[in-house]
Amino acid sequence: MAEVARGYYIIAIWITRFAYLNLLWILFIMAGLLFFGIMPGTVAMFAIVRKWQRGEDEVRVFTTFWEIYKQEFWKANRIGLILFALGYLFSIQFQILGAQSALVYQMAQFSIVIIFALLAVFLVYLFPVYVHFELKIIGYLKWPLIIAIVHPILTIFLVACIGLAGYFIFHAFPALLFFFGGSLSAYFITWGASKTFAKYEVVTE
Repeated sequence: MAEVARGYYIIAIWITRFAYLNLLWILFIMAGLLFFGIMPGTVAMFAIVRKWQRGEDEVRVFTTFWEIYKQEFWKANRIGLILFALGYLFSIQFQILGAQSALVYQMAQFSIVIIFALLAVFLVYLFPVYVHFELKIIGYLKWPLIIAIVHPILTIFLVACIGLAGYFIFHAFPALLFFFGGSLSAYFITWGASKTFAKYEVVTE
C-alpha cells in the first residue's frame, strides 16, 4: 500500500508541475502583450522541461522561468520577428496567387503550401534546439529545419502524435489544453528531438 500511495503522490506532483508550468507560460505570454511574449515564454517553458528530463526535478520553476524569459527576451523575439515576417509575406503571396486562375499560379500556390508545411516542422524543432545549443541567429534558423528533414520518421511521428492528441483532447476534454496543452507538448517534443542531438553536438559548435 505504501508503494501505491507513493506512486499516486508522484503522479500528483508531476500533474501539478505541468499545470503550473503551463499557467506560467500563458501568463508570461500575456505579460509580453501576446506577440512579444510567445517566443521568450515558450523558450523558458522548453528550458524547464529540458531540465526535468535531465533529472533536475527540484528546479525552482518560477525563478528559473523568469530568469530565462528575461535573458532570452530580445534574442527570441528577433527570431520571432523574422518568422512572422516570412509567414506574413508568404501569406500575402498565397492570397495573390489564389486570385489567379492560370495553372502556373495554382502550382506556385501549392509550393507555398509546402513552404508552410516546412515552417510547421521547423517550429517543432526550433525550441528544443534553442534551449540545447548555443548558436547565432542564423544557426537557430538553419538547424531545426535540417534536423527535421534528416529525421523524417521522427518528424512525422512527433507532428502526428501532437496533432492527434490535440484533436481528441480538444473535442473530448478541451479544458485540459488550458492546463496541460503547452507543457506536455513541450515535454514530448523535447524528449523526441533530444534523441537526435548527439549527432549534431560537434557540427553546431
